Amino acid sequence: MFGLEIIVALNAVGGVDLPANLVAAVGVGTLLVLLVLSGFFSSAEIAMFSLAQHRIEALVEDGSPGADIVQALKADPHRLLVTILVGNNLVNIAMSSIATGLLAMYIGQGQAVLAATFGVTAIVLLFGESAPKSYAIENTESWALTVARPLQVSKYALYPLVVTFDRLTRIVNSLSGGGTAVESSYVTREEIRNLICTGESEGIIEADEREMLQRVFRFNDTIAKEVMTPRLDVTGVPRTSTVDDAVEKCVENGHTRLPVYEGGLDTVVGVVALGDLVRDHQYGEPVGDSSLEPHIKETLHVPESKQIDDLFREMRHERVEQVVIIDEFGTTEGIVTTEDIVEAVVGEILDTEEEEPIETVDDRTIQVDGEVNIESVNDVIDVEFPEGEEFETIAGLLFNRAGRLVEPGETFTYDGVDLTVERVDNTRIKRVRITEPDPPMTDDSGVTASS
Repeated sequence: MFGLEIIVALNAVGGVDLPANLVAAVGVGTLLVLLVLSGFFSSAEIAMFSLAQHRIEALVEDGSPGADIVQALKADPHRLLVTILVGNNLVNIAMSSIATGLLAMYIGQGQAVLAATFGVTAIVLLFGESAPKSYAIENTESWALTVARPLQVSKYALYPLVVTFDRLTRIVNSLSGGGTAVESSYVTREEIRNLICTGESEGIIEADEREMLQRVFRFNDTIAKEVMTPRLDVTGVPRTSTVDDAVEKCVENGHTRLPVYEGGLDTVVGVVALGDLVRDHQYGEPVGDSSLEPHIKETLHVPESKQIDDLFREMRHERVEQVVIIDEFGTTEGIVTTEDIVEAVVGEILDTEEEEPIETVDDRTIQVDGEVNIESVNDVIDVEFPEGEEFETIAGLLFNRAGRLVEPGETFTYDGVDLTVERVDNTRIKRVRITEPDPPMTDDSGVTASS
């Protein structure tokens, strides 16, 4: 056995037999050194692969000692992992062999194998794995900086083995259809979403902060149709209107901009801004007789399926603050302003007389506007209302289930949740009360009571 050969070598230094006690002492000392190396490799693995890339970059910018070495090692994570695993396995195998040889000096060979196997395993698990890894988790940054240079030395010292096993691992992965996942990001969007929810449940972030962060993640998946003001709510002015007409309509409806159309909203020719119209009045031009034409600014016409992150960039580039949303037939579906896009992240920006789009009544009840997006409602209740191509709002969900126009006071049930129509304006559902079912009652023994 390899362990016995080591003991023989220790007993034959310079052709002189060494005392058994000295051999045992040297052997025990060697085991302690190997145990320290086992803990080093184990803790280095945790520290290096738990350290986020943005923290490494921050440490390099701060000039922290060892940070540049950490960055260089993490540049090839697969090679780094193979280096750590080769070193750790060599150390652990050597420990087992030496322990077997030492014990064989005092007990039978079979007993020595059993004692070394279980004894070394227990010691390595405690002092070479569990304790070092726990320390590395609690001191990730400082320990990664500490072990970086020794790891670099190990990489060169074990170079032939590292290169060999690195190549063999890649071959095995390619044959088995696997990849080198260690080289991919350790954090996914879904994991970050889960961290946000965990942060709220742990009290680290507030509910409104969680909602905003979730809206940020949904931002590049949101299309113009989901944030637009629908055509029914759009206020515009004809191209033939005067400045006075446009100012009056802006004031009446509380708008700072109005689309200007020719013949109807399907032919929007541009936008006028209240600020420009007022400045025109301030400079002394007679408002009542002035034409609206000089104040009309061109705007964009974009499809309803356009991603709002792309739309936002385009609006900034073209310096427009209101665009027209059209469907596949070129019909005007609504308008989108920069405020609508900002609200997709920060939430609804309300005027003094506007109702909250989602208002909490009690622990089980909320009131929502009919045009509120279903995904926004799903964020605040424990039921996942479905979304589909046919509808995206609570009003759309109710119309889809009813298959007809609905009346105030009607109640629909989905998955145990009651949706009561509270207010209808002509044919439009304006306000809905959503009530979750009562939680099941339990008796003292924890058994659910039936009603």
